[in-house]
Amino acid sequence: MKTADGFKAMACAIAILGGMTFAAAANSYAYDFGDFKSSTLASKAWAALAQNDLEGVLTYTNKVLELYGAKAKDMQAGLKDYVKGDKDKIFSMWALNDAATSLFIQGEAYRRANMKDEAVQAFQMLIHEYSFGQCWDPNGWFWKPAEAAKEKLALIDSGLALDFGDYTSSFMTTQGWKALDGEDPTVAVIYADKVIEMYGDKAREMQASLTEYPWQSRDVIFNYWALNDAGTSLFIKGKALRKVGRNDEAKQAFKILVDEYFYAQCWDPNGWFWKPAEAAQQELDELAVL
Repeated sequence: MKTADGFKAMACAIAILGGMTFAAAANSYAYDFGDFKSSTLASKAWAALAQNDLEGVLTYTNKVLELYGAKAKDMQAGLKDYVKGDKDKIFSMWALNDAATSLFIQGEAYRRANMKDEAVQAFQMLIHEYSFGQCWDPNGWFWKPAEAAKEKLALIDSGLALDFGDYTSSFMTTQGWKALDGEDPTVAVIYADKVIEMYGDKAREMQASLTEYPWQSRDVIFNYWALNDAGTSLFIKGKALRKVGRNDEAKQAFKILVDEYFYAQCWDPNGWFWKPAEAAQQELDELAVL
C-alpha cells in the first residue's frame, strides 16, 4: 500500500489511537477513503483538521492506524533514536511516521474541540508508543510529532490560550500580531520565540544570501518566507515588550532584528511590503532617549 510517491506527496500520513472506539467510526461510510493509501488518508485528515471537522479527523486517522498501526509499532521497536540521514532513509519509516503524525493530529483536533482529557490521551500515546516518528514539512525539513506533543501537553497544563496551529511560521506570526493587541501582549513573545526557535536558522541562511532587499516581484519577496516571518516576529516581540514596560528586553529584540534579519519584509494587507528592521531602528532611536 505504500509508495515513494505517496510518502512525498503528503509528507507524513496521519493515523489515530489504536484500540479506541470512536463515534466517528459508525459514520465512516460518509467519508471517501480513496485508494486507502496512508498518504491519501493523511491528506484527507489534514483537510478535515483545517475545517475543524473532528469526525472527519477521527474517521480518516482511525483507518490509518487500523491499516498501518502494527507496522508502525514494529518500526518503533527497532529504533533507539530518531532516524538520521537523507530523506529517503527517514521516509523508509513511513508507517511509524504516519502513526506518530496521526496522533499529533488527533490530539490537536481534540484540543481545538476543548476535549482536554482526550487530547492528553492522544498526545501521551504518541510520546510513549511512537516517539521516533517524524513528519515532513513541505518547506523542506522533518519535524518531530512527539516533541510537539510534549509542548502541547505543557500548554494544556499551563492553561494559557495558545494555539500554534500547524506550526508554520506564517500561522505563528499571525498569532503574534493578534496577541500583541490582546489583553496580555507578552503572549506575543511566546509566538515570536517559537518562530525563531523553529525557523531562525533558515531565516539567517536566507539573510546571508542577500546583499539588498528583494524587490523583483511579490512572489520573489515571499520566497524569503522564513526571513520575513522571523524579522516580523522579532518586531512584534519588541513591540510587545515595550508595551509592558520591559524596555531593555525590547531593545534586545529590536537589535537582533536589525543585526541578523535586516532584509526581512512584511506584507501589509493594504497592498505593500514594509521593512521591520527599519521600523525596529526607529523604535531603538526612540528608546535611546527615554
